[in-house]
Amino acid sequence: MRVIIERCCGLDVHQETVVACLLIGAPGDRPTKEVRTFRTVTRDLEVLRDWLAAAGVTHVGMESTGVYWRPVYAVLEGHFDLIVGNARHIRNVPGRKTDVKDAEWIADLVRHGLIAKSFVPPRPLREMRELLRYRRKLTESQAAERNRLLKLLETANIKLASVMSDVFGVSGRAMLRALIEGWVSVEAMADLARGQLRRKRSDLILALEGRMEEHHRFLLATQLRRLEAIEQDIATLDLRITERLEPYRTPHALLMQIPGVDWLVAAVLIAEIGVDMSVFLSVHHLSAWAASVPAATRAPAGRRAAAPERAMSTSARSWSAPQSPPRGPRAATSKTNSTVSRPAAAPCARPSPLPTRFSSAPITCSPKDCRTATSEKPISTRSVKPAPSQT
Repeated sequence: MRVIIERCCGLDVHQETVVACLLIGAPGDRPTKEVRTFRTVTRDLEVLRDWLAAAGVTHVGMESTGVYWRPVYAVLEGHFDLIVGNARHIRNVPGRKTDVKDAEWIADLVRHGLIAKSFVPPRPLREMRELLRYRRKLTESQAAERNRLLKLLETANIKLASVMSDVFGVSGRAMLRALIEGWVSVEAMADLARGQLRRKRSDLILALEGRMEEHHRFLLATQLRRLEAIEQDIATLDLRITERLEPYRTPHALLMQIPGVDWLVAAVLIAEIGVDMSVFLSVHHLSAWAASVPAATRAPAGRRAAAPERAMSTSARSWSAPQSPPRGPRAATSKTNSTVSRPAAAPCARPSPLPTRFSSAPITCSPKDCRTATSEKPISTRSVKPAPSQT
């Protein structure tokens, strides 16, 4: 194969160690190889960087294994041309695998230019991506905490969720704090309702007449305190994200002009795919990376097809998922079988008249059912000798 890079290095990154294989040699000559092992602490990674710089290395390749490659990438960024490859694309031949052999294999692939670069956004976008992904985790924790609180109210037979559309609104939180205090009467708690909820005062009185014990009050106070802390953290993250979005104000405003894309979704799109679309070869590569292209997978008989590979993060996929169309009158079609958009199925062809154990009747298929009739009279597959002639 043609040698493209004369001075390169392959890194096999693990949680505690990094195995580096250095290859130096002109095209047509056998390269000199040097293998060293470093720890993943910052000081050792800086020693690795200085060693590669002293050897005149221009390209460094590594696998995107979990999150272990990120600190290595951060230390080497700006000093070399870094190549972060998909682990499935640079997998070695099965056999006896060692860390040294993996590093040598990666270095050899880098030397011949056989590793495609994965998209790694610049540092400002990576930082904003971490903020947005953590915000999503907090949102999920907020939803889980709300569900636990509602379950606790049902345990105490407090039916606020049956009367109020939002238990965690202004009126609902005032009633929750009154339940925690324990000395407020049911009528006084119902009077805490505001706006249109005042019309349901009688229903609120019945919903608040539960069996609220001290155990329930303690758990309710703890869960409400945790919920308010999560909301405060989300508000703090929103301020931080707004500051990081300042250099991208123009593309952020353009993205918000898309129907269904609000402030948060536009920020997620910028953090996940960036603003420079030249890093993707075409719009098809971008769609494939965003996991929005349907995959056609085939599996052997009896085995389930594997799920398509997802290159984009879970956070980005969930935010960028298309919204379902509005529900209208129920159509006369279904997902699996539609008798409106499809023509009627034609009868299947008669099976070939091969000798089988059971004689087969013609198979008829229709959009409603597909039945096969068989008779129980066996057919012998043995050759029949002709009867002897009588003379």
